[in-house]
Amino acid sequence: MKEVSQLYHNNFGVAFYWKKDGKVLQNRIQLVFRETGFYLTPYQLNEFSELIKTCKDMRCESCAMKGRCHKFLLKTPVPEIDLAVNHMEYTEIKDLVEGALFNVALQGYVFNEGRN
Repeated sequence: MKEVSQLYHNNFGVAFYWKKDGKVLQNRIQLVFRETGFYLTPYQLNEFSELIKTCKDMRCESCAMKGRCHKFLLKTPVPEIDLAVNHMEYTEIKDLVEGALFNVALQGYVFNEGRN
């Protein structure tokens, strides 16, 4: 297996950068959960976060099930792909994406903007 630089993980999945020749490739983030992998740019990861937030806002307000549904569709930054997830999976994916974004921003600050 290639080397990786882990950004964030939870019980559901992991987010990391790939390494090549000892150098961390920060232009894309690998998200892996369930049997699914996404290789996203930081912009796409942020877009995924916004889609997750939009899904939560839309999915239960007008629904008679009010969050008790078995599965619903979660949009992804890849227009051709939606994920069928339950509430627990939705929560874990949301945590994974937000944790990865937090660590991307933190690393950017520590190693770039925050350096004197």
